[in-house]
Amino acid sequence: MLMNMRKLLKVANDNNFAVPAFNISDYSMFNGIMEASEEKESPVIIAIHPDELGHIGTDAVQAIIEKVQKSPVPTCIHLDHGASFGQVMTAIQCGFTSVMIDGSSLPFEENIAVCKKVAEAAHAVDVSVEGELGTIGSTDAEAEAGANVIVYTNPEEAVKFVEASGVDTLAIAIGTSHGIYPKGMKPELKLDLLGEIKSKVSIPLVLHGGSNNPDKEIGESVSLGINKINISSDIKVAYYDKMREVLADKSLREPNTIQPPCVAAMKEVAYQKIELFQADGKAALY
Repeated sequence: MLMNMRKLLKVANDNNFAVPAFNISDYSMFNGIMEASEEKESPVIIAIHPDELGHIGTDAVQAIIEKVQKSPVPTCIHLDHGASFGQVMTAIQCGFTSVMIDGSSLPFEENIAVCKKVAEAAHAVDVSVEGELGTIGSTDAEAEAGANVIVYTNPEEAVKFVEASGVDTLAIAIGTSHGIYPKGMKPELKLDLLGEIKSKVSIPLVLHGGSNNPDKEIGESVSLGINKINISSDIKVAYYDKMREVLADKSLREPNTIQPPCVAAMKEVAYQKIELFQADGKAALY
């Protein structure tokens, strides 16, 4: 069941749960995430970063769309961290139902302007738009785009940003970072700040950098009103750690021998996230 993120997250916002946005980097990972979501009867967001889209190729998106259309679970195909108007237009032309334009590193008014431009173009073809206000940290070179210093989202600016930009969902900065936290680095989410933003902003709120954070804090963020949580590093670590283990047997060479155990390991992580976000069984609400 293919839909845009505005419609998908409205149900989450109305019913106080979060939809997982899993970043996929190949078709095998995509299949595994769809299987896990269907088994848990959970809505899902298939997130693809521009670097990931460059890796799998735009032609693969049509196959993803066709599989999603046959699935019983509500699914959105989302461009994660689009960095330019051109990247967003490419995603829309490929069939993405949602796009993110990340202007978080720009001055406030410029961020509004670029999000408004994207929203006007995307809404004309029923594609939803995610913006970001504040900055998400970055832990290593393998992590997605992030900042060296976290700039927390200002609640009053969030109100103005949403009204002026026309975005459908807002990614906020409350202390998370992209990637896997190195030893000695402990994330601490400003949950009081989240509560303040939620009390002022009516559209669904998004938490980036959801991997490798304490379950307790993530669970509390859902209870306080986060409706979408991005998970990339956690499922990739599970997938590729298992692959390294499997490939210790140097006689193996066929993907249909190597990849299934990796997908199974990734799915275990996906199950746990779906339950943590209180999304299991919520497909019945759509």
